[in-house]
Amino acid sequence: MDEKKKVPKLRFPGFTDDWEQRKFGDVGSVAMCKRIFKGQTSDKGEVPFYKIGTFGGKPDAFISRELFNEYKTKYPYPNKGDILISASGSIGRTVEFTGKDEYFQDSNIVWLKHESEIDNNFLKVLYSVVEWSCEGSTIKRLYNDNFLKTEFMLPQIDEQIKLGTFFASLDNLITLHQRKLQHIKDFKKAMLQKMFPKKGEKYPEIRFPEFTDAWEQRKLDAAAKFSKGNGYSKRDLIESGTPIILYGRLYTKYETSISDVDTYVEAKEGSIYSKGGEVIVPASGETADDIARAATIDKSGILLGGDLNVVMPNEDINPAFLAISISNGNSQRELAKKAQGKSVVHIHNEDIGNLIVPFPTKAEQNKIVDYFSNIDNLITLHQRELENLKKLKKACLQKMFV
Repeated sequence: MDEKKKVPKLRFPGFTDDWEQRKFGDVGSVAMCKRIFKGQTSDKGEVPFYKIGTFGGKPDAFISRELFNEYKTKYPYPNKGDILISASGSIGRTVEFTGKDEYFQDSNIVWLKHESEIDNNFLKVLYSVVEWSCEGSTIKRLYNDNFLKTEFMLPQIDEQIKLGTFFASLDNLITLHQRKLQHIKDFKKAMLQKMFPKKGEKYPEIRFPEFTDAWEQRKLDAAAKFSKGNGYSKRDLIESGTPIILYGRLYTKYETSISDVDTYVEAKEGSIYSKGGEVIVPASGETADDIARAATIDKSGILLGGDLNVVMPNEDINPAFLAISISNGNSQRELAKKAQGKSVVHIHNEDIGNLIVPFPTKAEQNKIVDYFSNIDNLITLHQRELENLKKLKKACLQKMFV
């Protein structure tokens, strides 16, 4: 903030007035719905009841139409466009009330009841930049008194509307890209189910027209060689050095092929290096689903850390095809069943070797790999666009608010 003038670093042309320091109690009061008791809710019903755990998501409780009509009439209820805010747990999450018949948990979900001095679109953005004074150690709470005493900087209403509209448009653009990204991911998931044979079958539901032969069921211990990574953990990581892949990468980034590595260690004698074309599977993790997945290594010279199972398929198998097969469908489910352990689960090379995986010809494998590689590239493109939009919003929030 400029020390001489209480104005943001970046603002729309035509606005020059100072922003005023205010408190939420200056512009409104905290409102909330009437308390709903557990006995008044049901798993199914006419009117959704949102608790703090389902706020902004899918409801898991409902109240009767009769109770809703009574409470909506007798007690405080938001107007369309009001900004609901979480006051417990993750403080400051917001949902714009659309006017649908819904009810909200008292004290945990509140809104600022105000007149025309503050614009709701501006208020929604403001909630994300103010510094809330919360209480509680395990579960944070924003009490009404703390809410109303929270200070912020307020521009004139015309500038509020301009800012609110700008960030609403930016949020809509982010939401649009999120939906596009999810649509592509859902499409990929559907095609993975259709382009690989179901359990016990020899032909996929969808395939390229030039291929008609039955797929061959093969046990992996006869179709690949197996080894292990060696001797490194998170504690060994440094800012620069020899690139290394640790097992956690496979169930945090969910990629089919690894070509770029941004984790490094100081290489030790006796380390295991990639040759290119290996398929790696985590040897341990938190859940069976986490570790029942695979990726290929495209480059040579990358260190393979401990807790990695390393599979080198025969020449008639495309490594990326094998990685896709292990990470999806029946092969993934069968491998997950083999994981053993409680707090930490483990998968061994023997477990992978006992998998029976359907394989088409090498030519069809290559075609399938190229197809899903194109989808993955499209997903990566949309993820980058989404990340750039989020970075833009963050930068604008820092410069366009005081």
